[in-house]
Amino acid sequence: MTAARGGADGVGDALLRSVVAVGHRGDPYRVRENTLPSVRSALERGADAVEIDVRVTRDGVPVLLHDSSLKRLWGLDRAVADVTHAELRTLTQGGVPALQEVLGASAPPVADARLMIDLPSATAATVRAVVGAVRDCGAADRVYYCAGADAMLAVRDADPDAEIAMTWLSLAPPRPVLLEAVRPRWLNYRFGLVSRELTERVHRDGMLVSAWTADTVRSMRLLVAAGVDSITTNRIDALAKMLRAGRPERPEA
Repeated sequence: MTAARGGADGVGDALLRSVVAVGHRGDPYRVRENTLPSVRSALERGADAVEIDVRVTRDGVPVLLHDSSLKRLWGLDRAVADVTHAELRTLTQGGVPALQEVLGASAPPVADARLMIDLPSATAATVRAVVGAVRDCGAADRVYYCAGADAMLAVRDADPDAEIAMTWLSLAPPRPVLLEAVRPRWLNYRFGLVSRELTERVHRDGMLVSAWTADTVRSMRLLVAAGVDSITTNRIDALAKMLRAGRPERPEA
């Protein structure tokens, strides 16, 4: 996944770099987000990795869900932290998969893809449960983690070797003491913050740049021109097609 550097304009070197295409919560414009069918759809349409959101049920089972409750996606006013895994399966007719299921569905010989695990509202206890599930599945080499600094500090504590994409919401760089503690491989930025200057600075500091969530081809091209190493999108088919086409067109100023 490491990207090679080269070229001064950011477009001319596009073919020299391997930009990672990441499906945001699977393929949510086609299939309900954070479900097994959505993950499979993203992989079928060219995703190199799939970003998933993981929370933990009352009895400690990591499951795929972005929101704290089932209201938006499943029409049920129940918090995932208040129900057991068995209750969750009954309430959603098996629609909310356990992390273990998704790790199996994305592993060889079924597939050969990485999972970018986002940890919304994570605590040290939920992080330990998630990292433990990944370890139990023997999937540590196929997984990397993203969220804010506090969650990533907890991941680093739970797994000294974990690959981390620390979400960063400011143009100001993280403080050296934080980078030393977290040791991220990636800095994960909202796509509107990304510029050539930012990516060059992050690369000089020895890290890669991932950007979220770019859904227009124009924004994808701008990110490639800026030198990012990974793009997360809700339109994985459009991103994969653009990257397969080779050298992107130079974006308009």
